[in-house]
Amino acid sequence: MDRAQKTEAVAELNRTFNEVGVVVVTRNLGLTVAQSTELRIKMREAGATYKVSKNKLAKIALKDTDYAGLSDLLTGPVALATSTDPVAAAKVVSDFAKTNDKLEIVGGGMGTTVLDVKGVNALASLPSLDELRAKIVGLVQAPATKLAQLSNAPAAKLARVFGAYGAKDAA
Repeated sequence: MDRAQKTEAVAELNRTFNEVGVVVVTRNLGLTVAQSTELRIKMREAGATYKVSKNKLAKIALKDTDYAGLSDLLTGPVALATSTDPVAAAKVVSDFAKTNDKLEIVGGGMGTTVLDVKGVNALASLPSLDELRAKIVGLVQAPATKLAQLSNAPAAKLARVFGAYGAKDAA
């Protein structure tokens, strides 16, 4: 890489660090191209990204961001998984690491909080933003459904009573 490319890479990484909600640092212990591609596809589907970058450039890009504390984790062959949803990147990386022993979670960060491996796995066990939205919609709709059932119940009871009297008189 020449100096201009390095400057552009640092600027892009810095922009990413300022926009994301979580950064997960992983160690590549010999992933094949096919495995790496599979991981990138899963990350893309979840709305996250997985990027391998030079540690020195990433450390420069981390300065003056909330994730400055992650610079100690950037040693050896590492890659950065990022997402705006605080759970998406952690969930995909954690699931992939369970099925593939060539990917190791080193740690991560959520805002100014630096997470260890247990912290990243705990974050991965939380429901995603979409799942939380679905639960909230379900909770909001439940009272309306209950209210509709209660308002229809007296009329249904009256109809059954009138139906019973009608059947009694007919018999």
